[in-house]
Amino acid sequence: MLSTAKITIRQAPGTWVVRAGGAVLGETRAALELTEGEYPPVIYFPREDIATIFLEETDHSTHCPHKGDASYFSIVTKSKTIQNAAWSYEAPLADVSRIKDYLAFYKSDEVAVERV
Repeated sequence: MLSTAKITIRQAPGTWVVRAGGAVLGETRAALELTEGEYPPVIYFPREDIATIFLEETDHSTHCPHKGDASYFSIVTKSKTIQNAAWSYEAPLADVSRIKDYLAFYKSDEVAVERV
């Protein structure tokens, strides 16, 4: 089912960190919080604040009618690879252009996204 609700993007207050495999992948005070309809808010990290050496682009992609085409990345740690754990919109639609050059991460038992 598609969300037809409005998307809002705001500066996420405070400092945000993403961790996986015992490593800090990134920390920023410039995160964006994207809210789409009834879905939980998603934190987007500026690409320059992420240690992209831990990311490996995959062939997976998805299309959102509100945001555009998403590219996916696996997180490669010392002990494992977490498949398609991060995504970005390389050429987002005009209404959400603020998320260009940002990365978001799926929260899981293996990936933590939190305000510190």
